[in-house]
Amino acid sequence: MTEYGPRPVGRRLPTEEARDLLTLVRELAEREIRPTAAEEEDAGHFPRATFTLLSEAGLLSLPYDEEFGGGGQPYEVYLQVLEELAAARLTVGLGVSVHTLACHALAGYGSKEQRAEHLPDMLGGGLLGAYCLSEPSSGSDAASLTTRATREGDVWTLEGTKAWTTHGGVADFYTVLARTGGSGAHGITAFLVPGDAEGLSAAAPERKMGMKGSPTAQLHFDAVRVPDSRRIGEEGQGFAIALSALDSGRLGIAACAIGVAQAALDEALAYTAERQQFGRPIADFQGLRFMLADMATQIEAGRALYLTAARLRDAGLPFSKEAAMAKLFCTDTAMRVTTDAVQLLGGYGYTLDFPAERFMREAKVLQIVEGTNQIQRMVIARHLAGPEKR
Repeated sequence: MTEYGPRPVGRRLPTEEARDLLTLVRELAEREIRPTAAEEEDAGHFPRATFTLLSEAGLLSLPYDEEFGGGGQPYEVYLQVLEELAAARLTVGLGVSVHTLACHALAGYGSKEQRAEHLPDMLGGGLLGAYCLSEPSSGSDAASLTTRATREGDVWTLEGTKAWTTHGGVADFYTVLARTGGSGAHGITAFLVPGDAEGLSAAAPERKMGMKGSPTAQLHFDAVRVPDSRRIGEEGQGFAIALSALDSGRLGIAACAIGVAQAALDEALAYTAERQQFGRPIADFQGLRFMLADMATQIEAGRALYLTAARLRDAGLPFSKEAAMAKLFCTDTAMRVTTDAVQLLGGYGYTLDFPAERFMREAKVLQIVEGTNQIQRMVIARHLAGPEKR
């Protein structure tokens, strides 16, 4: 009889501090997140207390400079933290990724005065952020957004609707992309909007097949007034800021996808080691062993791909193509691995009594968010063959 089951993920980390950090995150996830994940997801409970705990532990600020309250960790380390959190509960891992995305514009393009005023609370003050780019009629074609910001003196007035906003209605601040000039990418500007701004309201959360604990909602901007001191970067620079953020955000989604896939593999390994048929564990049957081997290989390949892209980013080198590749491959891997996990559990995999079916439902959205995988293929092809001829 084979002794078989899940084993800890072997990680190559750059420092002893990083190893201690991953140990802390793994212990926190096992103690505070995983035990209630299934129940809270089923109930659609948003884990605000968990995000407060992560903020207090310094885990909402990892890739940002220590000068403003960040953790000063390279992306190589931050993404592996995301992976551990997503393996415990995707609502939490993806939520940390979205918060990091929401902080990106101010951290990278804000003035020193803006960063000093806002970043400490955004990074470690218990606040939670959201990112507003998509609209009901502007998803993949983000440059066609129509939410408009009109300036009068030192105040901007925002009018329009944003869609598919993770943390919509519960966030403390929103990074909002709005049109301040003509059509196209060059007429877009970024703003930091408080969550309690007058005229800002959220629609009822979308009814989703997975990630029910993570609210996704439309946001309505009805004459929302924002001082010019909350404009991020130059007028017309917003779309470039958004693309820069999305390159990094795609790595966050890739890491979350590998976390979900790893959780599904661990569940399949534990089940096949315990389940007996024909007098032995089903993990001893070659057909199932080959499925497990393929699942593990795809996960390791995805992890290597997102870490390669992260190390390019950490070195200050171009990584847009590699980020798109990582997002594409890792999220497709999560979908394949979670589907195979359901198959390996047989009828039990299709029931709510085991987490495999939840992993499969959650994996699907990762192929869609922060640029569908069809868009990722377009990005990669442009790097390889140049822009499409029109």
